[in-house]
Amino acid sequence: MSSHTDAAREYLDRADDHLRGTYEEPMSLAAYVDAAFERPSIAAHASKYLLDAIESMGTREVLEEGETRERYRFFDDPANDGEHAVLGNTEVLNRFVDDLRTIAAGRGKSEKILWFDGPTATGKSELKRCLINGLRAYSRTDAGRRYTVEWNVAAGRETRGLSYGDEAGPEREDDWYESPVQAHPLSVFPESVRSELLDGLNSESGDHVPIAVENDLDPFSREAYEHLEEQYRREGTRDLFSAVTDPTHLRVKNYVVDVGRGIGVLHSEDDGSPKERLVGSWMPGMLRELDSRGRKNPQAFSYDGVLSQGNGLLTIVEDAAQHADLLQKLLNVPDEGHVKLDKGIGMDVDTQLLIISNPDLDAELDKYADRNGRDPLKALKRRLDKREFRYLTNVSLEAELIRRELTDETAVWDVEDESDLREQIRAPLELDVRSAPGTVDTRELAPHTVEAAAMYSVLTRLDGDDVPSGYDLVDKALLFDFGYIQEGDTRTAIDEFEFEGEEGVHGIPVTYTRDVIADLLHEDTGRRHADLDVERVLLPEDVLDAMADGLRDAPVFSRSERAEYEGRVTQAKEYVLERQEEDVLEALLADRSVERETVAEYVEHVYAWAGDEQIETERGPVDPDPLLMKLFETEQLGRFTDGDYLSNQPTKKVKQFRREKVITALNRYAWENRDEGFTVDDVELSEIPVIRSVLDAYDWDDVRRLYEDFDPDQWDDPPEDTETARLKAQTIEELTDRGYTEASAELTSRAVVREVRHRWD
Repeated sequence: MSSHTDAAREYLDRADDHLRGTYEEPMSLAAYVDAAFERPSIAAHASKYLLDAIESMGTREVLEEGETRERYRFFDDPANDGEHAVLGNTEVLNRFVDDLRTIAAGRGKSEKILWFDGPTATGKSELKRCLINGLRAYSRTDAGRRYTVEWNVAAGRETRGLSYGDEAGPEREDDWYESPVQAHPLSVFPESVRSELLDGLNSESGDHVPIAVENDLDPFSREAYEHLEEQYRREGTRDLFSAVTDPTHLRVKNYVVDVGRGIGVLHSEDDGSPKERLVGSWMPGMLRELDSRGRKNPQAFSYDGVLSQGNGLLTIVEDAAQHADLLQKLLNVPDEGHVKLDKGIGMDVDTQLLIISNPDLDAELDKYADRNGRDPLKALKRRLDKREFRYLTNVSLEAELIRRELTDETAVWDVEDESDLREQIRAPLELDVRSAPGTVDTRELAPHTVEAAAMYSVLTRLDGDDVPSGYDLVDKALLFDFGYIQEGDTRTAIDEFEFEGEEGVHGIPVTYTRDVIADLLHEDTGRRHADLDVERVLLPEDVLDAMADGLRDAPVFSRSERAEYEGRVTQAKEYVLERQEEDVLEALLADRSVERETVAEYVEHVYAWAGDEQIETERGPVDPDPLLMKLFETEQLGRFTDGDYLSNQPTKKVKQFRREKVITALNRYAWENRDEGFTVDDVELSEIPVIRSVLDAYDWDDVRRLYEDFDPDQWDDPPEDTETARLKAQTIEELTDRGYTEASAELTSRAVVREVRHRWD
């Protein structure tokens, strides 16, 4: 047997194991009730089941718009490796879960239709797919098993004229017919008995959201029940319910939730009469075959409408503006839990209604608004509970979304460490592009290119009217992403600002950014180099220029939006140039960087100096070393000169720096991160973000001071054996160690030094 055959067999075995863990053998009604008392979750009604599924995957902490929020992992689409994760909009999703909790517990909003509104490319379609994926996966777990009933009226009985079997005889598997609308097994019980059963079930469960099954059997199942009841009554059977629900006639079976089985989705292109779209249609040929003697037999109904498919769990109407006529027919469904198939034939429905639309539905609903009290859509608008998705306003989330749009990356960035998150935002990206038949080229988006596109997109989505004097939209974007901004030695938290603008309501959608980058990947950059493939590299400025230039011809933007967005590209360029400059400076001064232990030693000595304390060493307590602190401040930081000290003792200016820029920052960090038993010794001094930003803040003055022979005019092609040539070689090497290729390092360093030349002299 070949290795390929072994591998194939392994995959088949794994598929068998997967299905064995998904499906169960059908059980009797009594066995199902026993199972429900052991695991009450399997009997949950629609809104509770949806709530249980979302809560089952736990939460994680995220920072959005500068606020720390708990986010349900369900919306990260873990069941599908994050492929349809809903990025951002955590607050909206949390309110959605709160609505479900209220509805499931019967505390209100049961008459509401939950409505997700928002511009295109904000994640609404991803929410639909995420719900489908998550519910499908949850229904495969033990806690999330979903059950319905199936009927057999042919077992040993005369059944001519019924669709359940053509002739009497022994039980056959083909004689079993499943409820076409996923009828809840407990709906078989008479209402009064079911009520007592649920009381006992909820008493055993102790869940804060009780199980509520208020709908009766669907018409298809009711037809089977009544037929069997009539037969046994004629025979004089006393225990009618036991006879009708005997395992030879009724079985409870589990099913995997999916579209058409517990989830109904009405697409924009679906047509038909409102009744057909809602519940289904009559089948004339089947009516004749059933010989129903003039009446409409419910067995001859298709049950393929969106409510029929979504009965028992979730009904989604996407692109709801295309079904505005249908929305009015849904008014009483959430409240009454009932829909008509025909005159005298109705069906109880247990489903969570959810509609998804673009802003055009608002216009549709407001077309009669000027009629005031005579608005025919007023009742509908009162029933809709709107939740608005908006464009992302976190640069990190937008960068993640852009990468997802351009690649097959699906894993959600569940990153807690800020430095790791910054690294992911700035990361380069390589993409394979087909340039000719049979030829594939690799193009590179240099470090900070995706970040630049994300920053520009976010800047177009932010309200600039509430930005205080002295700050700009880039500062606001950084506050939203990290909760603070760093200004030299000072860190300012978002709590010190008051933002009340409408964020993310409009702006550049990610689909526009994706298309711009996709076009650039097929264009010639016009760059050439003797040794490096610089022509294959896209820089941040390439993408930003293309995004700004494309606004003029993009029909999705209005004239005023184009003018506003074009004006904000300069801020994005300045921001990303600063990031590139930081990279180049750190690489250029790498051999002068301060060791972690040196930083910690300096901070420790300053802290002891300020507190008039000694430092514990292996040789015992010693006084803080004034020369060590002076040398660090003059040579490493470049903050002061010998003239700022009396011998080795600090003057007033140096003392002020140590107290305000080092000690204050350390105390703030220690206070914010304290817990029981906390001491200063517990702090890894060199890891304090504020301290490191003070100590590692290099600039071109440091380069001028340390390298007198450095000449930025020589950077593009430095003469051999010069200090500029040595520094450039070191910079390129360091940049390649930090994620750049040689080509992108060459281009980025040239762009940065080109700007430096203007201010060098």
